[in-house]
Amino acid sequence: MADDVESRAVELDIRGKKRVFDVDDPVLPDWVDEAALQSGDFPYNKKLKEEEYLEELQKLQIELVKVQFWLQATGNRVMALFEGRDAAGKGGAISASSAHMNPRLARVVALTKPTEREAGQWYFQRYITQFPTAGEFVLFDRSWYNRAGVEPVMGFCTPKQYEDFLKQTPQLENGIAHEGIFFFKFYLDIGREMQLKRFHDRRHDPLKVWKLSSMDIAALTKWGDYSDKRDRMLRETHTDAAPWTVIHANDKRRARLNLIRHMLKRMDYDGKDKDAIGKLDDKIIGSGPGFLK
Repeated sequence: MADDVESRAVELDIRGKKRVFDVDDPVLPDWVDEAALQSGDFPYNKKLKEEEYLEELQKLQIELVKVQFWLQATGNRVMALFEGRDAAGKGGAISASSAHMNPRLARVVALTKPTEREAGQWYFQRYITQFPTAGEFVLFDRSWYNRAGVEPVMGFCTPKQYEDFLKQTPQLENGIAHEGIFFFKFYLDIGREMQLKRFHDRRHDPLKVWKLSSMDIAALTKWGDYSDKRDRMLRETHTDAAPWTVIHANDKRRARLNLIRHMLKRMDYDGKDKDAIGKLDDKIIGSGPGFLK
């Protein structure tokens, strides 16, 4: 197991009930397992069947390959941000989107803790250097929005830095839109019991345990703080030029399909097959903070 994961149980307030959750216990509690899929008002009581998911995903991935040829021919640029709580499914959504794209023209950006030099720069500077050049498709696994969530919740930035971020971000993103970059901001939303289930799955899967960090464990008791920061982030940075697309992501399969469909529908690329893209599920995907209410 990962050395940085500390073994401990925590007491949580789950909708007015005190619950003890021990991520190290190999047995997942019934109260987690039974409520996970429909937690957070998720609209379905069953996951999408794998066979249907894989069939639809292949069609969408073929369209994404067409997008890459179109980007090369036109010099257009695409940038997508993937945000959400820990274990929301950001990495899996990125993998599904980029799996069959040419890696020379599609980049995944997942920046680590800033260096001493980067910490002294304008906050956005190290992200801007990763923006796409002509013909590129860049996918951010977390982005500058760390300063709207994890940093203020965990005390990694000052209140002034947080407030300055919320003021400056719409200005920066207006510039991105003005530059003509196809710009997508995705917030993947999951319910509390689903997050606990996914943390537990990671803890006890030797192939996934590296994904669970001490930061994840520390965040277990800060669900409400993260919710408050999420809500304010969506309110203050959802603009006409750079809107948020919110996705109910308890079912990773439905989330990935609708996320990719959304991007494909926004771009008029050569050879676009609207039937292959299909329709968005408005129970799963919507626009801005109002979709979470």
